[in-house]
Amino acid sequence: MERSPLQEARYSYAPKLPPVLAGGIDSVSVTLGGSTESVADQDALRSLFPHCYGEPIAEFVTGQCTSSRKKLTVGVILSGGQAPGGHNVIAGLFDGLKAGNTESRLIGFKGGPGGLVDDTSVELDEKAIAEYRNTGGFDIIGSGRTKIETPEQFAASAATARKHGLDAVVIIGGDDSNTNAALLAEYFLEQNVPCSVTGVPKTIDGDLKNEYIEASFGFDTATKTYAELIGNIERDAASARKYWHFIKLMGRSASHIALECALQCRPNVALISEEVEAKGQTLAQVTETICSSIVARSARGMNFGVILIPEGLIEFIPDFKTLIAELNELMASRGDEFKAATGDEARVAFVSEALAGDSRTLYTSLPADIQRQLIMDRDPHGNVQVSRIETEKLMIAMVEKRLASLKASGSYKGSFSAQNHFFGYEGRCAFPSNFDADYCHSLGYAAFVLVANGLTGYLSSVRNLSKPSSAWIAGGIPLTMMMNMERRHGADKPVIKKALVDLAGAPFRAFAAMRDSCAVETLYRFPGAIQYYGPASVCDRPTETLLLEHQSS
Repeated sequence: MERSPLQEARYSYAPKLPPVLAGGIDSVSVTLGGSTESVADQDALRSLFPHCYGEPIAEFVTGQCTSSRKKLTVGVILSGGQAPGGHNVIAGLFDGLKAGNTESRLIGFKGGPGGLVDDTSVELDEKAIAEYRNTGGFDIIGSGRTKIETPEQFAASAATARKHGLDAVVIIGGDDSNTNAALLAEYFLEQNVPCSVTGVPKTIDGDLKNEYIEASFGFDTATKTYAELIGNIERDAASARKYWHFIKLMGRSASHIALECALQCRPNVALISEEVEAKGQTLAQVTETICSSIVARSARGMNFGVILIPEGLIEFIPDFKTLIAELNELMASRGDEFKAATGDEARVAFVSEALAGDSRTLYTSLPADIQRQLIMDRDPHGNVQVSRIETEKLMIAMVEKRLASLKASGSYKGSFSAQNHFFGYEGRCAFPSNFDADYCHSLGYAAFVLVANGLTGYLSSVRNLSKPSSAWIAGGIPLTMMMNMERRHGADKPVIKKALVDLAGAPFRAFAAMRDSCAVETLYRFPGAIQYYGPASVCDRPTETLLLEHQSS
């Protein structure tokens, strides 16, 4: 396979490590704090995790080595959607293992957690690792979304661990994957399986974070990739001066990506789902927010602009959330009648008649293709597949309808032409930025230190990320510390609590302070492509979110 010049050059990049890890394994000591509590539902979680609950925070310090140099066999799993830097986590884990004992082995389980259940694996040696250092993607072993949740799956995982003589399993994933890691750690302890379980925080959505996990890996690279594309579109919009660009961005459960891209690029409008929900805004009010910018800019002769829309917006709009719930209930209770209706028009008419009140009004006001999407494309449980709703097209249609009304009343005299975009997969497997290359390698090396010290049920942690890597702090956080109980499929389940955009936090406040000006003026900012070579201020700069959240630290 022919490699690009950048691909060749990136193989030689040496990721920077926190000082405590850069000194070598012999100088890393682990200190443990006091017992911890979960963020909520302490009694329920204590009963579910009798062996893992309350474990102390682990911090790595320079001192006499407390870890064993014995030969270790460790399994590694990539779980869930791809995120830039995953290969460097594996490389960091491999480098730590070999630094501890050159005879240690790293086993990669293929295709996600299902690879552990089915024992589909490959040994990763120096040659295999060398092919993937500092590159994007998860293709070294592949990923998957299988959840280890049935008794048979847990038993099969234990059998695989025993067969390979695994001392540990490292699961690289998001909040659901690391919840699964905690459950697996608890099961292994309960069944006396001599295998620890460690997690690594991954998700481009940025919703796996807290005081000790300042950022999930991949968020830096993904948002910089999207910001480059948004900046390119902003430049085109200001040049052509004839289109409004509606850009949907990844982030179904939280709007961190949209907020970070807004801070980097200064679009005319950026919708933040958490704010929409907090204000109880209707779809009509969200539409009005966009239209007010369009009308104001048109009055200045600027019939162009850029709008950012989070992927999960409609789930945060109260009246839309109610509509979705009523549609799910309708399909569950009267599904046979719905299926008996012949053709799309008949089925839309059936639903329109079956709904009542505000939900009927909202549903009938929607564009025909969105009406069909809401009732035709459903998941195996019969629920609306919200992630497949083309929210950007929905907002364009709603805006066109409202502008036509304003034009008829004489309140708007401009022209409106829209282009729609969705930036998602473009950012998930990009070449990791220097920040993510460094951060991920550090997370992998830290995971090794946790494994070598026999700690289980922990999430690898590297903190102080707004500072240069020479000031980073490494350690591990008990997974149960980040959990609460949530209702999932009719039952209360332990889950790592998602971090939504904090409307009182510094990143949102910085965005709110500038958005009124951005809505009317053209204040576009052009981040450009990710830079790998040059001054640290350009190449190693973390996200605006991290800088704002830790500006006083």
